[in-house]
Amino acid sequence: MKIVKIAGVTAALALGVAACGGGETAEPAPAASAAESAPAAAGPKFAGQTLTMWRLGDSNPPAQAYMDDLNAEFQKVTGATVKLEWIPWPQVNDKFTAAAAGGAGPDVTEIGNDQVPLWVSQEALSPITPLTSAGDQAQIPKNLFGLETIDGEVYAVPWGAGTRAVLYRKDWFDELKIEVPKTWDEVTAAAKKIQDEKGKDVDGFAFNGGSDANHLLGAMAWSEGGDYAVKEGDKWVGKLTDPTFKAGFETYTSLVTGGLSGKSRLTQNTVDIRTRFANDKVGMYLTASWDIPGIETDSKGKVKADQLAFFPLPAKTGGEAPAFFGGNDIAVWGTTKNAELAGEYIKLATSKQWADRYAKDGGLLPVYPDTLASLASDPVQAPFAAAFAKARSFPADPNWTEAGETKAVLQNAARSVIEGKASADEALATANKELEDILNQ
Repeated sequence: MKIVKIAGVTAALALGVAACGGGETAEPAPAASAAESAPAAAGPKFAGQTLTMWRLGDSNPPAQAYMDDLNAEFQKVTGATVKLEWIPWPQVNDKFTAAAAGGAGPDVTEIGNDQVPLWVSQEALSPITPLTSAGDQAQIPKNLFGLETIDGEVYAVPWGAGTRAVLYRKDWFDELKIEVPKTWDEVTAAAKKIQDEKGKDVDGFAFNGGSDANHLLGAMAWSEGGDYAVKEGDKWVGKLTDPTFKAGFETYTSLVTGGLSGKSRLTQNTVDIRTRFANDKVGMYLTASWDIPGIETDSKGKVKADQLAFFPLPAKTGGEAPAFFGGNDIAVWGTTKNAELAGEYIKLATSKQWADRYAKDGGLLPVYPDTLASLASDPVQAPFAAAFAKARSFPADPNWTEAGETKAVLQNAARSVIEGKASADEALATANKELEDILNQ
């Protein structure tokens, strides 16, 4: 079994809607009957068995309550109990790597959908294609299975989706009489006003240069018409030197060179930024609504949800920037000895009732079309639901994580420009060659 050390599994996820779905939205299948949606097994068959399930990240009250209720229902339906383990994000890669190498792994695991190709390449996930063609799961649009489908087999089921928008301190905007920005110039003006009033050590708009930096850079590059790489035949061809990508890259680095974010924080990721945001050190940053419970916790209750709001990231060229679209999946671990029971768990967890609640309780978007459509009138979720059609993703290749996180190809390029060690053209030429080498290895 091949094992590759991959650092920093993306907490913020990546849903391959545009890259893998070809921009086409599949027609949802007719609604399934209750009988079709229910798990096939009945209690006595699995009574006394235990299923191990991994959830990623840190627990919070809504997430824990959801898991408690889901697992109680699973026990009621199947007779089996669930051993739930929460895996903090900094430990996810090591846990997955150790389990894939033959260590103690789960039966079922939550997984970022951008990670599915990687772990399939490590033979760490089991195919579960039949689970997606019947019951409620048949209603999930097929274009949401882009990263989950490899060589005709499905290895994970979408559980909840997430895109990104700009989270801002609504109370600060009200206090400083700042209108919600609709253009990039208005974003920079708002950021400067926040710094003038709240202090120069505050990031008006936080620069993300850490493990999930490409969520911000990608949105800026895509808004200019750029892309990271395209598949030509069986080979990836880098596009980082194209003028369109360079334009977005320069907007990204200007957050620091223009003084909107501190030069001493070039490696901060979303978790780092969230902590500073919770401590009154950030005015705006790109993230998703799943950060709000963490902000309330990090601030010890001083910053509450009603002090916060979102707006779509404006493109420098006008309009809204294409959002990076992420998602959480659920999958069967490849070495499970309880494959049938694991399949029953996934059928229950991704049924419409439980998947809709998973999304709602986790601040994610639902994967079922009718529930997603109902969010148009939700002031918190509407910006994310509206971004669905414009969402983009990174190259759908198992080696993307190595380029985007482990070797930090674009992060290093940005840092070299910000620190004055290279021009944008030089940095992107170097990065483009490195990206091609990694994707084509």
